Amino acid sequence: MLLDGEAWQAKFRDFQTEAWRLETLPEYKVPQEEHEIRSFLAGERIDPHTHSNEYTEDLKRVSSQGKSKGRARIVTRPLSTYLRYEFMYYRPHVWAGEDIRIMDVTNRENSLAGVQDFWMFDKKEVVLMHYEADGTQIGREVYEGDVTPFIEYQRIALAESVPFEEYVKGLDV
Repeated sequence: MLLDGEAWQAKFRDFQTEAWRLETLPEYKVPQEEHEIRSFLAGERIDPHTHSNEYTEDLKRVSSQGKSKGRARIVTRPLSTYLRYEFMYYRPHVWAGEDIRIMDVTNRENSLAGVQDFWMFDKKEVVLMHYEADGTQIGREVYEGDVTPFIEYQRIALAESVPFEEYVKGLDV
């Protein structure tokens, strides 16, 4: 089943305990981010101490309800411009309650190579994220099979990653 609109938003509103994402691509082409990326390239930065938007407010709501939202981001160094831009927003997201972890596969085997991006909700439902090679999203699809492999992918990602704040210590991001 292809997922969009209200049905997609309901996944984030209705999960009971955990919404978790695996991000595998070096870059995502998101039309809403184009202006922000141009500003980032021009030297503009957000203040992570004061930055608030709909996403950070939702993270606070989720945390206050005893739920968790998290992700593991696979990266290689040197960090691309896109990753440095994305990391700028990760700090306020972490402070708002998101468990963001970084799995750096520079100079080592990527044990999740070939696994596509996905969201997993309550370890019961998986939504596969479909992208073009350049990172343009072309669809979302509710996975109809056994979610056990995705639970294992999450376990591997968590075991082989570090918390975002630990990863960026000493980095200029």
